[in-house]
Amino acid sequence: MAAFLLVGIGGAVGSMARHGVNVLVNRTLGSTLPHATAIVNILGCAIIGLLAGLVATQQMILSPDRRALIFVGVMGGFTTFSSLGLDTLTLVQEGRMGQAFGNIALQIGVGLAAVFAGYAAAVSMK
Repeated sequence: MAAFLLVGIGGAVGSMARHGVNVLVNRTLGSTLPHATAIVNILGCAIIGLLAGLVATQQMILSPDRRALIFVGVMGGFTTFSSLGLDTLTLVQEGRMGQAFGNIALQIGVGLAAVFAGYAAAVSMK
């Protein structure tokens, strides 16, 4: 139960950080393009990669609860795209290149198709 609470707290922190980046970027660059989303996704990928590397090389030791707080909670609240990146890295490191490619194709390709389909379904109900 403690891990769920930690994930929730971390998710709140990550979501607030994401909103902060969105506000800052949109005030600075405007919102004609999804700059904030790209920055959050790329920054999140860099951060989760750095953290995963530190954990893998034992430069940082995290208990399972702290891992849940940081990786699932904070980083998940900040951007789930970073989790896609880490999952794909893990597949590549395990030599599962086909599954890594499939993971990317499925989540990005099918995910985008689902956005379009969901939008079309909502518009057609009007």
